[in-house]
Amino acid sequence: METRIALFIADGTEETEALGTLDLLRRAGIDTDLISIKDDPTVLSSHKVTITADKVLADINGDDYDMLILPGGLRGTENFRGCEPLLDLIKDFAAKGKGLAAICAAPSVFSCLGILKGIDATSNPGVQELIANDGAILHKDDKVVVSGNFITSQAMGTTVPFALEIVAKYKGRDLADKLKADIIF
Repeated sequence: METRIALFIADGTEETEALGTLDLLRRAGIDTDLISIKDDPTVLSSHKVTITADKVLADINGDDYDMLILPGGLRGTENFRGCEPLLDLIKDFAAKGKGLAAICAAPSVFSCLGILKGIDATSNPGVQELIANDGAILHKDDKVVVSGNFITSQAMGTTVPFALEIVAKYKGRDLADKLKADIIF
């Protein structure tokens, strides 16, 4: 079966983390849906960029996906934390050992659910204490941390290595390295 990924967006999502990751996953040939957590596919990013999602959360079936990705942005992360259907989906993925990835402030969504307890992780420095207090094994100096089914990363500037680790997980290190060379990173 072909890998399929759900990348979520909300009002306040950091646009580079969302769209940069989406771009690299699609370049790698990974079927990735951009999904609004609202009933409206249009969101306003953290820097006032209007983004239109492919789908809305209410219309998807989590069983169709292999990984869920949360980009950061403080307000976007708060909106993720306030979305019960998304939180239920994340808990279901964690229970099934399916892929979960988050960047910037968004790893705190996972930690607040208790699913980063005992997991190697990183995040934006502004929420590192929070994820550590929630039980994550903090790697504060690592830009990207891969730990089992979790991939976490620090911030907008680490979007490319974050996305490349997701590509490596599903399409292999060779393709991730080729993409890295092609974008002259």
